[in-house]
Formats: sequence, C-alpha cells, structure tokens
Amino acid sequence: MKILLSIKPEFANKIFEGSKKFEFRRSIFRNTAVKSVVVYASAPVSKVIGEFDIELVHKKELNQLWNDTKEFSGITREYYDLYFTGKEEGFAIQVKNPKLYKKARNLKEEYAMVPPQSFAYIE
Repeated sequence: MKILLSIKPEFANKIFEGSKKFEFRRSIFRNTAVKSVVVYASAPVSKVIGEFDIELVHKKELNQLWNDTKEFSGITREYYDLYFTGKEEGFAIQVKNPKLYKKARNLKEEYAMVPPQSFAYIE
C-alpha cells in the first residue's frame, strides 16, 4: 500500500537529489501495510513528481529525533523547531530508493484525488 504526501517543492526536490533522507511529520499514518510514498509537490508545482520506499518510520522525542536525523534533514534547526511547535514527539519517514518520474503527473487525472492536507492512502 502507498500513501500520497503533499511536500513543499523545495523539500521534494531535495529528496530526489539525495540531500534530504527524512521527511518530517507531526502525525503519521497508522496502517502498517504502507510501504511507499507518492510525492505530490505542492504549489506552485502542483504535480505528482515521484515516489520513494519507506526504510523506517522514526518516532522520538524532538531533540533526539533531530540529533538522529539532522545530517540528512534537508531543513534548518529553526525550521524544524517551528514545524514541531507544541509537540513533544515527532515522526521522520526515512527515504529509501527515491524515484523521480520522467514526467510529472496530474493528481486529478492520475489518481482522481485532490491534494491531501496531511496524507491520503492509495491502493
């Protein structure tokens, strides 16, 4: 099973360039059958641009999560802290085998979906 994640284009590009190996989330999907992520690059791109397998989902206290992932976080500590404001724990989806599509895909045409606020399941 796959999930669709909306990711800001600057961060989505870093995933496919290899400099961002962790995608951070304040909350996470509960279905353990999810093995891969389809990446929707949000505005101004507004297209499905690729996908990656999930190596592991890390759930940790925020300082420990940052210490374990900062080398390949693709973001600054300031951005990280702002993103997780109000939380004590966070999640980091570890990226494995990122595949950038040769041609970006239209979400409505390809999947008959609208961009998810957080994530959406794809079967």
